[in-house]
Amino acid sequence: MNMPLQSVRRGQHGFTLIELMIAVAIIGILMRLAFPAYMNSVKKTRRADAKTALLDLAQREERYLATANVYTTSAPQLGFSNGTTVTTAAPMNVMSGSAAYYTLSVSVPTSAPTTFTATATRTGGQVGDTQCGDLSLDQTGKQMSSGTGAASDCW
Repeated sequence: MNMPLQSVRRGQHGFTLIELMIAVAIIGILMRLAFPAYMNSVKKTRRADAKTALLDLAQREERYLATANVYTTSAPQLGFSNGTTVTTAAPMNVMSGSAAYYTLSVSVPTSAPTTFTATATRTGGQVGDTQCGDLSLDQTGKQMSSGTGAASDCW
C-alpha cells in the first residue's frame, strides 16, 4: 500500500525563527525589569557597609573621648592600623567585597575638639548613587546624607 506523499510527515525538529524571536523578546523584557532592581540592591548593600563603617568610627571616637576628653583624627589612637590620620586628605577605604565604594574620613575642628563629623564619600561604582549621596554622622548621632532623598530613607 502506497501512502501519498502529503500524508507522510516526519517529526518537526528545532524552533522556527518566530518562536526564537519571541523567546529573545521575553528575555529582553525580563532583563529590562530585573537589572535596575538588582543594581539598586547592590547599591543598598554597599551603602550598608558604609553605614557600618561610620557607626564603628563613631564608637571608636566615643571610646577615645572617654579617656582623652577630646575627639581625634589619629588612626592609631582610634585603633586603626593603617595611616596616621583619618581625614579628608587621607581617607580610609570602606571595602565591600574586594573593592572600595566609599572612603571614610573624620573632621575634628581644632576650635571645638569635642565635636566631630564622620563622612563616607562615594567612590567608584557607587558615585552614581544620587539618591543618598555621601553619608555623614556627627557626635550627637545625627545622620545626614548629601543626596536627593531623605536622610531617614538612606539610614
